[in-house]
Amino acid sequence: MKYRPSLTTQIMLGLVVGGFVGWLRPDWGNSVYFLRDIFLNLIKSVIAPLVFSTLVVGIAGGGDLRKVGRMGVKALIYFEIVTTAALFIGLAVVNFTKPGVGVVLAASNTGIIQKIGQTHPKTLIETIVHAFPASVVEAMVQGDVLQIVAFAVLFAMAVSAVGEKGKPILRAMESLSQVMFKFTNYVMMFAPIGVGAAMAHTIGSQGLGVLTHLGNLILSLYLGLTLFVVFVFGTVILLLRIPLRQFVRAVREPAAIAFATTSSESALPKAMEAMERFGVPRRIVAFVMPTGYSFNLDGSTLYLALAAVFVAQAAEGTTGQHLGFGQQIVMMLTLMISSKGVAAVPRASLVILLATLNTFLPDGLGPIGVAVIFGVDELMDMGRTCVNLIGNCLATVVVGRWEGEFDEKRARLFGTAEEARLHRAEGDPAFAEATVQR
Repeated sequence: MKYRPSLTTQIMLGLVVGGFVGWLRPDWGNSVYFLRDIFLNLIKSVIAPLVFSTLVVGIAGGGDLRKVGRMGVKALIYFEIVTTAALFIGLAVVNFTKPGVGVVLAASNTGIIQKIGQTHPKTLIETIVHAFPASVVEAMVQGDVLQIVAFAVLFAMAVSAVGEKGKPILRAMESLSQVMFKFTNYVMMFAPIGVGAAMAHTIGSQGLGVLTHLGNLILSLYLGLTLFVVFVFGTVILLLRIPLRQFVRAVREPAAIAFATTSSESALPKAMEAMERFGVPRRIVAFVMPTGYSFNLDGSTLYLALAAVFVAQAAEGTTGQHLGFGQQIVMMLTLMISSKGVAAVPRASLVILLATLNTFLPDGLGPIGVAVIFGVDELMDMGRTCVNLIGNCLATVVVGRWEGEFDEKRARLFGTAEEARLHRAEGDPAFAEATVQR
């Protein structure tokens, strides 16, 4: 039998080959960047119809609309607990490793900082208002996931309320969701090339120096992310009796895509498919995962805590003013609130970071500190985006377990021949094909 590497293996090979291409021929790395843009554009074209159709089918086909409100409350409680844990792990790591000590804050990249400063993080009220679109067409064009979710929930409630007259729309949405899952499988064939091009561009444009410059900050972030995944995610998985090996197998492909492209959106369709195959009902996946992209950014939250104190440590060498633990706690509370407006803001984490530092640091050192971080931000963005994706996958399982609807037997079949046979028997050829491709 002819050996065919799994998609995960192909993606990792793409990363390695892309890194070597960017290192040996930087001009090639910059030239092939358009392949990464093609991949991201294809993925973004899937997101709006996939999220909308699966959410409408999940809610309108479920019958009990009260479950939606209960599910939303449980999801938000979980999001708040986990992101708070991320903030304090980031705070602990940065105070232990002290990556900012000895870093000189010299004015640079002012044009970049001025561009970032032109936007502002949304307040909680602004985020709530923003969630309800004036035009669903515009929301879909812009790929605003939060607005699509809000409109889909209301639309599904209306479809359910009209009874039999809404059945044709429900059947159309079921067909659309199946088509989009199949379309996602086609797009994923291009993933190794897209992620390879992204890595080639990163190394080609910034050089291998990006791997060593400000190395202590980069290592501190990845240490914090590792501790967070092991202890926080590990505790959740242990307490809720989630099959660990199968969960890792389910998230490895979307996590690899998110890591390579620094885009959670690029992994969303594959992650939704994987979690549904993992035994989480479609309506829960379609509601929790897109909502988590606004309220459950664990990796970005940890990064914000670490980066903010890093800049404060570096600023201390210039001003002599030490940011005490009490002030750091106040800064964490500020980040906890302001990070909820992170959705739909370009370079969102840097925007939140800049706004917070301007409040706590004197003499305009906040923008200079952000400029220092900007040079290695893309490398750190890989790790935090990957953890964001894993966190939202886990959140769907947690809510599914709390709702008593997580199918553990199906989860234990993930990635096996038995799973493929099960999907064929249930009439899900796209899922069966995805199982075989692994």
